Amino acid sequence: MDWPSHGSNPKYLYEAIDLRMPEEIIDFSANINPLGPPSELKDKWKDIFHRIIDYPDPHATSLRKGIAEVEQVDPQSILIGNGGAELISLITRLLAGKDVLIVQPAFSEYEKSCHVNGCNISYHQLEDPLWQLDIDRLQPKLEEVDAVFLCNPNNPTGVQYRFEMVLALIDACKRSQCRIILDEAFYDMLEDYRTFIPYIEKFENLIIIRSMTKMYAVPGLRLGYMVAHPEIIRRVGRFQTHWSVNSLALAAGEICLQNASFLHESRQYINEERRKLFAFFTKEGYRFSPSKVNFYLLRDPDSDDQLPLFRHLLEQGIVPRHTFNFSGLDGKWLRFAIKSSYENNELSKVLKKWKRPHT
Repeated sequence: MDWPSHGSNPKYLYEAIDLRMPEEIIDFSANINPLGPPSELKDKWKDIFHRIIDYPDPHATSLRKGIAEVEQVDPQSILIGNGGAELISLITRLLAGKDVLIVQPAFSEYEKSCHVNGCNISYHQLEDPLWQLDIDRLQPKLEEVDAVFLCNPNNPTGVQYRFEMVLALIDACKRSQCRIILDEAFYDMLEDYRTFIPYIEKFENLIIIRSMTKMYAVPGLRLGYMVAHPEIIRRVGRFQTHWSVNSLALAAGEICLQNASFLHESRQYINEERRKLFAFFTKEGYRFSPSKVNFYLLRDPDSDDQLPLFRHLLEQGIVPRHTFNFSGLDGKWLRFAIKSSYENNELSKVLKKWKRPHT
């Protein structure tokens, strides 16, 4: 079956599985902030709309300076991109034809972009149910590759790797003359995340990817950035299309950076909703990943095949993310975003009905 390669756009999922899409659905397949964009962005939208008639700043100077101030890093170490997907594409152009290791399960865009650029791809599979990083198993493979992709917190499991473990991996990569691309697209969903940006001067092999579309709920604008040694930024930047980030996205990014209280409020809301959902899953006998962010994996342990549950959810207007294109998951789990309290309660009702069809 030709499954959609990403979440969102549920009509393509219903077409793939040959189901009629209900008039009302709740899309749990796109893992963005359930609170939506910051109110300040909505309030100022009319004020920035006039920028639509101007070409965007090709160097994104103002936004780069804003991020540099927040992260305490040289602006020359930052490249603004049209979402994380563009940055991944640019990085893999730098790696064209080289040997690349992907720590799985992982965002499918790494593999796709590596294939497009003729990379030789190998995999390091983490094992459920904890999907923890074991550097002793991973380290011998570093001598054989030019670069490693690691997503922390991980997509699709939501697992956060220990700081010390990731730092040890970065160091091991340096000793093996291997680049490490650390995708931190969901780092700001965590209260206790220790960033690796202060280490880019010590580790010139380190490239960090950040997304601004997830926390600030603006995936339609496409906005992200990478942080690395200035020489790497220069080399990667040469591949970027002129004006790839539009004026409205740049202006929105600047507004979002000024909303520290929004981050705290969002994390609290997500943590509370996740706590309630996980308590319900435990009570009803579902298995779930030990996620620390705004999405998680779920499965019914009473069946090896999750496709019947998947169809049941879709028929009830609940749209999860399939995992057929996540190596090692292969459809054995479903991924759900954490949504509003009302929407999460609707999911719980449908899952309860699946377990207890006659109640």
